Amino acid sequence: MSSPFDDGFAVTAEWALHARCWMAWPTRAESWGEHLDAAREAVAEFANTVAQFEPVSMITKPKNVAEVSLMTGSGVSQISLAHDDCWVRDMGPSFLANNAGEIAGVAWGWNAWGHRFEDFDRDAAVAETLLERLEMRRYQCSLVLEGGAIHVDGEGTLITSESVLLNQNRNPDLTKEQVEEQLIQMLGVRHVIWLGDGLQDDPRGGHVENLARFVRPGVVLALTCTDPADPHFKICADNLERLRATRDAAGRELEIVEIEQPRPQFDADGRRLAMSYVNYYLPNGAVILPAFEDGAADKRAFDTMTRLYPKREIVQLPAIELAYGGGGFHSICLPQPGGNPAK
Repeated sequence: MSSPFDDGFAVTAEWALHARCWMAWPTRAESWGEHLDAAREAVAEFANTVAQFEPVSMITKPKNVAEVSLMTGSGVSQISLAHDDCWVRDMGPSFLANNAGEIAGVAWGWNAWGHRFEDFDRDAAVAETLLERLEMRRYQCSLVLEGGAIHVDGEGTLITSESVLLNQNRNPDLTKEQVEEQLIQMLGVRHVIWLGDGLQDDPRGGHVENLARFVRPGVVLALTCTDPADPHFKICADNLERLRATRDAAGRELEIVEIEQPRPQFDADGRRLAMSYVNYYLPNGAVILPAFEDGAADKRAFDTMTRLYPKREIVQLPAIELAYGGGGFHSICLPQPGGNPAK
């Protein structure tokens, strides 16, 4: 069977025009505990905000249809689909496009972030089932990969982290070179930039969506930490050094914009919440930026985004409840590029 690379498909940059934003309703009580209701409120607020800029389709279980209808507006439609929780960025397909404007998708291997949960069959089927519902060409890949573990510039460069894709709980039998080759073939990229470790206590193992993302080709927004006593200090410094030492697929040195992390916060069990301003979403014409109840840092992040995205409306929403479940705004949404489904 041919690969997306062979067929002229490549993953699109997130700032490309979206046909819609896919989301999923939080359902896993084991993950959220007493924060489940608050998480649903946060997801609904985010969905209603995104719907001001692009259509939103919410994956919902039949028992939650009425609740979702009451909490979301007319810009949020629903699709009934079995799933385990709301992290559609990770479990959903990677959408691809070709020069003819056709859209296809990749369904990856899925094991719930290295068997964080043992019951994950429903999430594992979401990508394939969604592509079938969309009547869209599907490429299947056994590589265990979550969407939050990769980020691209739309011009052939991909950023990921060793702590996820090379982890023994994801792809124990593959070398870095073998993983790179699958990324190239399945996503149509030409160059892979490897970061090291992720944030402390990140339950998803160190997703790059919390560490560094392309603002545009050649420009990367990277999380930083200025406190040498903070475990994130060495993590962020190492990742910055890796970014400074590399070039992109076009041979350019990267321009790096640093954004300071919010103050540390912890859950009832003492686990540090994986909070990052890099975990934002780009709906058509806007930036949905997280706020973490840290007035000074939240304001600095807002000002940074205003400079980086002068033509987009910057909207800042509370995101700390999502951090209790292990993710952020970027983690709960999956943009579908504009175009016609490839058959």
